[in-house]
Amino acid sequence: MMFIRKINPLLSKLLQRIHRQSRHHQVRQRAHCLILASQGVKKRELMNIFRISYKTLYNWFTRWELEGMIGLYNKPGRGEEALFNSSQKAQIKDWAKQEPKQLKNVSQKVQEAWG
Repeated sequence: MMFIRKINPLLSKLLQRIHRQSRHHQVRQRAHCLILASQGVKKRELMNIFRISYKTLYNWFTRWELEGMIGLYNKPGRGEEALFNSSQKAQIKDWAKQEPKQLKNVSQKVQEAWG
């Protein structure tokens, strides 16, 4: 596993700010882990603190070493595919505005239009 070197003070402040203010939980968690690792917290303790596997910790450290700050964020394409594209979403919103109290009708229109 890669070893996290001492992080310079400017980078440390940036990681602390990300840890406190990022709107993405996973990014905050990874930043916190890197801060603790740079302070000398052992890998086994980090795994217990964050309830992650050795492989996950390895991946976090590797992405940090290879990609820097960008490595804190999830890569695009993660998660489930969207059910509707942007034009379909716009159509559904229009139907909902036309009949705001009859969302059952909107649901039926969606079923008829896209199955």
